[in-house]
Amino acid sequence: MEERDPTDTRPVVVMTQDEGRFGRISDLRACWAPRGIRPKVAKQVIRTFVYVYAAVCMALGKMTSLILPYANTEMMTLFLEEVSRDFKDYFVIMLVDGAGWHRSGALKIPENIRLIYQPSHSPELNPVEHVWDELREKHLPNKAFRSIDAVERAICEGLSKLQQDPERLRSMTDFEYLKVLN
Repeated sequence: MEERDPTDTRPVVVMTQDEGRFGRISDLRACWAPRGIRPKVAKQVIRTFVYVYAAVCMALGKMTSLILPYANTEMMTLFLEEVSRDFKDYFVIMLVDGAGWHRSGALKIPENIRLIYQPSHSPELNPVEHVWDELREKHLPNKAFRSIDAVERAICEGLSKLQQDPERLRSMTDFEYLKVLN
């Protein structure tokens, strides 16, 4: 891992990152209905997907996200460039899982970002998993989308609501074990 330039005086922030796959396969969830009425929910299995890349800075209650067509090294490089621009005034320590595209030699990591790998098979350590739960529970359940564009619009709406509410984002993602800086 490359060392940080000793003359770099930007404040350090800790972020967590993950990718979530979302598509047109219905996500059936329990829902409320008056006694004696059985709710009807459309169900579909259409295998088209998009990938949401998200990185959360818990301390600031700030998130960067992109909806991209694939989960691979090229898309991860694109996403890291976006995070680097969004957090240009910070030096970013980013926790990532062990996906192949996170460890690829072809991955281009911006100069203000360093990656730290979480232990294998431990998604419960990644706060971004709560962002995926929020999207699936509040913005995508019990819906049959007519197109992948409709799925993207619902995801954008959910991500936008989270980005506009730093306190909610912080309350969902500020895991105690990640409080390593002041």
